[in-house]
Amino acid sequence: MNKKMERKIDLKAFKIFTRAISTYEDLPLLFNHLTKTITRFFNFKGCSLMLFDEREKQLFRVSSYGVSQQYMNKGALFADTKCDVTRDTCSCEDCPFMKGETVFIKNVKEDPRIQYPDAALKEGIVSILTVPIKFRGVSTGIMRIYNSERWKLHEDDLDSFLAVADLLGLLIEYNGLRNFFETIKIGVDQLPPRLLR
Repeated sequence: MNKKMERKIDLKAFKIFTRAISTYEDLPLLFNHLTKTITRFFNFKGCSLMLFDEREKQLFRVSSYGVSQQYMNKGALFADTKCDVTRDTCSCEDCPFMKGETVFIKNVKEDPRIQYPDAALKEGIVSILTVPIKFRGVSTGIMRIYNSERWKLHEDDLDSFLAVADLLGLLIEYNGLRNFFETIKIGVDQLPPRLLR
């Protein structure tokens, strides 16, 4: 008998995420709230949000919940282990992150794409879902969800996580632009009045 896949995300959960994204002004606080809520609400092992540093070609963790400090310190997370991270641009055709693709790993023991398989197994991680955070088609980070058992991912749940990640991408970009304009405003406010005429 086949076990039917059950959805984890319903309208109530989706409303919680969208309200949080639309009301928080403090990004670190929002990130912490989201990782904790995703982990606890859906009974996952953990959740991390990571942003991409274009200069370093690395993903840097900005928030995590449910995973140990030892696991978080396991090593640098490059966009793709096959990419030459010393180049100015990552043009690897097989790089899911740069292409903005979702990666679902049902079993970390059997998947060669895991960068630190021993650390994942030691942490008790069995399945990993990595959803790109994008703005206008460009990947700016990832939302990574860890599960301690094999996970049969429902397609509607994947669509919901993609929508949450897209909203995060929009918010991150908006926040960056807002900070940029506030910096310009401070600079303009400090100009002598004679230069503003």
